Amino acid sequence: MVGPVRPQFVLFGSSIVQLSYSYQHQGWGSILAHLYARKADIVLRGYSGWNSRRALQVLDEIFPKNATEQPSLVIVYFGGNDSLLPHPSGLGQHVPLQEYIENMRKIAVHLKSLSKKTRIIFLSAPPVNEAQIYGNSVPGQRLRTNESCRIYSEACLELCREMDIKAIDLWSALQKRDDWRDVCFTDGVHLTCEGSNIVAKEILKVLKEAEWEPSLHWKSMPTEYAEDSPYDPIGPDGKTNMNICNWTFLETTEWD
Repeated sequence: MVGPVRPQFVLFGSSIVQLSYSYQHQGWGSILAHLYARKADIVLRGYSGWNSRRALQVLDEIFPKNATEQPSLVIVYFGGNDSLLPHPSGLGQHVPLQEYIENMRKIAVHLKSLSKKTRIIFLSAPPVNEAQIYGNSVPGQRLRTNESCRIYSEACLELCREMDIKAIDLWSALQKRDDWRDVCFTDGVHLTCEGSNIVAKEILKVLKEAEWEPSLHWKSMPTEYAEDSPYDPIGPDGKTNMNICNWTFLETTEWD
């Protein structure tokens, strides 16, 4: 453990979360980590291939109720793998819709019990580009479909409305672009830089609009060690120091 203790934002989910720190595709997790530098610690708990069943098995380990410090924010994504159609063998990632809903409900209940300060955002299943995934393969062999993603996405959103949890409709958000099939995915499932930009902007929009106290939007949070110092870089006038603690080195208007 290192100090000072900062608010902790945990990203919990399957490959969309694990790959959110992708250096190759400027993942949405890395965007958050950059914007929240000196403000919050972005903690990655992403596990490629997981579904909501697997998540429940380790929920107490990842989010122990007796932890000294509880997260200020948990962003949860499961659903894309759950929505795969059943394999004839009975093996694989498919989780029936009603079980998926109850699994996500249990995850939400557990996270709500951690502390009064812990805020939650659920991400719904994003769309997929079936042509990019399968090419010219036989349709009967296709277990991952955009229609199934839509059904699981809507179920997640409905649960969040019922439980008063902030939710982001990724299935709709990515498809707002006419060229979404061409620009949002590396392989028909996982996100490109453009796809991650959309996810990051949707998350930041929720954080900005949420009436949470304290606010968790990056521009509203205090910056660590923000006081002026004689050791700051020398300003353009050559006579005074320049405090650069809030520089992000990004086009910040894009992330307002």
